[in-house]
Amino acid sequence: MESPLSSLTLDQLRQRTSIKWRYHPADVLPLWVAEMDVPVAEPISRAITDALALGDTGYPAGTDYAEAVAEFAQKRWGWTVDVSRTAIVPDVMLGIVEVLKLVTSPGDAVIVNSPVYTPFYQFVRHMDRLVVESPLTDDYRIDFDSLSQAFERVTAGGRRAAYLLCSPHNPTGTVHRLDELATVAELAAQHGVRVVADEIHSPVVPAGATHIPYLSLPNAQDGFALLSASKGWSLAGLKAALAVAGSGAAGDLARMPEEVSHGPSHLGVIAHSAALREGVDWLDEVLTGLDHNRLLLGDLLAEHLPGVRYQPPKGTYLAWLDCRALDLGDDPAAVFLERGRVALNAGPTFGTGGAGYARLNLATSPAVLTEAVRRMAASVRKLPH
Repeated sequence: MESPLSSLTLDQLRQRTSIKWRYHPADVLPLWVAEMDVPVAEPISRAITDALALGDTGYPAGTDYAEAVAEFAQKRWGWTVDVSRTAIVPDVMLGIVEVLKLVTSPGDAVIVNSPVYTPFYQFVRHMDRLVVESPLTDDYRIDFDSLSQAFERVTAGGRRAAYLLCSPHNPTGTVHRLDELATVAELAAQHGVRVVADEIHSPVVPAGATHIPYLSLPNAQDGFALLSASKGWSLAGLKAALAVAGSGAAGDLARMPEEVSHGPSHLGVIAHSAALREGVDWLDEVLTGLDHNRLLLGDLLAEHLPGVRYQPPKGTYLAWLDCRALDLGDDPAAVFLERGRVALNAGPTFGTGGAGYARLNLATSPAVLTEAVRRMAASVRKLPH
C-alpha cells in the first residue's frame, strides 16, 4: 500500500495555499513549518463533508473531543484521561498560554529546555513572563542538574514558576523516558514548580519508541498536558486542542475563562475527533513512511553531506541537523535557502544550542526529500573558498 507521504505530486502540493507553500517563492522546496505533505485521511474528510452537508458550522459544544482523546490515549498509551478534568482550547500554544495564566503571574519565570520550539519564547514573553533556559545535554536529553538549579533559582523568595515541557521534544525529536519524566515530577514537587506538558507530537512516535503521557505518572497530579490531533493528522488549519489537568490541578483548570472554549473551530473538533477514533490506521501508515524517511535522510546525508551530524528522531517528523562542521555560520538554513532553494527552520530561533543547526521537516515524499538534500549539498559546493 502506498504511503500517504508518497501519494501527492509536487505539482499537486504547490496548489496549496497554506503558509508552507506560499511563504517562499515557487522554486523553493519547503521543508520547514510542521505541515505534512499528505492528503486528508478519508474518515476526516468524510466527517467534515457530512457536517457541511448538514450546515453544522456553528460553535463547538460538549465533550466529544475530550472523549475521543480519552479513547485514543487509553488504546495507544494505556492512559486513562478523566474527561471531567479537561477543557477545549483553540490550539496547543494558546492553550499553554491560558494554563500559564492560571498558575503564574506577570514577571514569573517559565523554564524551557533549549533548543526548543520557537513559539515557546514568543508566546511566553508576550504574556510578560520570563523565559529561563535549561539547555539539553549534548545528546538532547534533559540535564537534571541544570533543571534543578533553574527550579531553585526561579522559585527563590516564594515566587511562582512553571516548567514548559516539550514531549516529544521539538526540534530534537527526543522521546522522554519514564525515569526522566519521573525525575521531572519529583523536582517539580520539591520546588513547587507547575509542569505544563506540550504533547502535540505524541501521536507521532513510531514503533520502537514509547510516548509516556506526563500525567500518567502517579506523582504528576499538579501538572497539565496539552494535546491535539493537529500534528498526527496534519490538521493545523482545523483548530482544536485539549487541556488536561492532573487530579491536583483540577481546581486551577476550573478557573479557565469560559470564553476560551469559544476559540476552537467546531469543524476542527469534528475533524480531530474523527481522526482520533477512525484515523488510526492512516496514522500508522504515515508512521511507517516516516520511519523510511528517517533512514533515507541518514543515507542521503552520509552520501551528499557527510559533515552534517544527524541523530534520527525517536518522535516527531522533524530532524535536527548539526551543520557546524560545514562552517556556514550560525544560520546554515539561510545558506540552504539562498543557494540551494530549500527552506529549513533556522537553528538560532530555537534558543541556546541552536546556532549552527537547522530543522528539517521529514514529512514529505522520498523524492522531495532526496532532491532537497541534493540541493543542500550543491549549495555548500557553491560557496567560495
